[in-house]
Amino acid sequence: MTGVTEAPAAAGPADGPKKAKRPARPARPRGARARERMRALASSRPARWIRLTAWPRIAAALARVWRVVAPVLTTVSGFGWAVLACTIVSLIAASVLGWRELLVIGFVLLAALLISVGFAIGRSAYAVRLDLALTRVVVGERAVGRIAVSNTSARSLLPARIELPVGSSYASFHLPRLAPQAEHDDLFGIPTQRRSVIVVGPVRSVRGDPLGLMRRELRWTDPVELYVHPKTVSLGGSSAGFLRDLEGIESRVLSDNDVSFHALREYVPGDDRRYIHWKTSARTGKLMVRQFEETRRSHLAVALSTNHSDYRDEEEFELAVSICGSLGVQALREEFDLTVLTQNSTLKSDTGRRLLDELSGVEQSERRESIVQLAKTTGSSVPNASVAFLLFGGTVTPAQLQASSVHIPLGVRVIAVSAQPGAPLTLRSIGDMTLLTVGDLTEFPLALRRANS
Repeated sequence: MTGVTEAPAAAGPADGPKKAKRPARPARPRGARARERMRALASSRPARWIRLTAWPRIAAALARVWRVVAPVLTTVSGFGWAVLACTIVSLIAASVLGWRELLVIGFVLLAALLISVGFAIGRSAYAVRLDLALTRVVVGERAVGRIAVSNTSARSLLPARIELPVGSSYASFHLPRLAPQAEHDDLFGIPTQRRSVIVVGPVRSVRGDPLGLMRRELRWTDPVELYVHPKTVSLGGSSAGFLRDLEGIESRVLSDNDVSFHALREYVPGDDRRYIHWKTSARTGKLMVRQFEETRRSHLAVALSTNHSDYRDEEEFELAVSICGSLGVQALREEFDLTVLTQNSTLKSDTGRRLLDELSGVEQSERRESIVQLAKTTGSSVPNASVAFLLFGGTVTPAQLQASSVHIPLGVRVIAVSAQPGAPLTLRSIGDMTLLTVGDLTEFPLALRRANS
């Protein structure tokens, strides 16, 4: 049997050419789709209306409500809120458990709260003045102030209490019933046994009940700063040991324009022709100009160590601060340039009062910078100083002082002062540095005279 092979049927017009399949789009992660929806939602018209119109109106309304409610909420003391909570708990427990005792306790506490409201309400029409006899005193001097309260209304005012914050504590004064246009004043003293900057005020009136459930405070004045300056001693012009301006020690730095003549040298293009020495130029056949030694303007640098480890106790630090103030006031009195530094900052010293104000607030710190780092800072900050004083306590060693002198520029006289209350006055040299040991502030002028002799 012969096999018959069927030819493949010709493609009809219905079959046509097959279309190529489009590549499938990669599926986006769900996080990206969620972010797109959030961006679309945020840019929608309702969201913009809420963000730009509704929310500012709501915030303004809440602010107005808070301005009304805040004085009421702040008037209730912490003890008052506790009593209110006990009142609510007692009344609820009495209604649930049926205990008359709890009901009585709840009503008693509620009555106490209602009565305390009567002590706090009412207007206070006061005119209050806070006066300090002096805003700057020396340690140990008496600081006295006065509070005057007057009734500016046309009716009598109920008794109240006046509080005056003084530093970290406060003083309380009883204000009696004031008739219309009446005035009541109180005098007070401020302790000044320690150098500091004391913030006095603001004066506030306090109204409240005897139990302390309500406390209403009103502020009447601004705070006033009282500067308790360190003790200082007058040094006198001859004992200060400063260099005289233009008549002092010439530096080793050569200058083309000064008053201390040094030598002649050949003319270099750019030199000022006013300093050409014509007679020498005619004799040598070359242009010769004058050269000068630069003279320093009298500039005092005082470096006060505030590192706690440089002092044995607080008395040593206070003596060092007093010596610093004495040097600075004397320098400004003689119109010398002055720079006062500590490990923390450079003190403002444009006037003697400003310097003493700054020293009133200087405190010891636990910084790691020793006297060596302080000397390095002094040498880099005041390289043109005439005299540099290093002030510290009794724990600084001679090795530290020798290492400190390396960082002071050449030509600057260095005087180190060790403040040790009760120690005898001594003078010694450590290399080019003069070391003074001072046991009392009154001995400091004598110590400077010895250092200059």
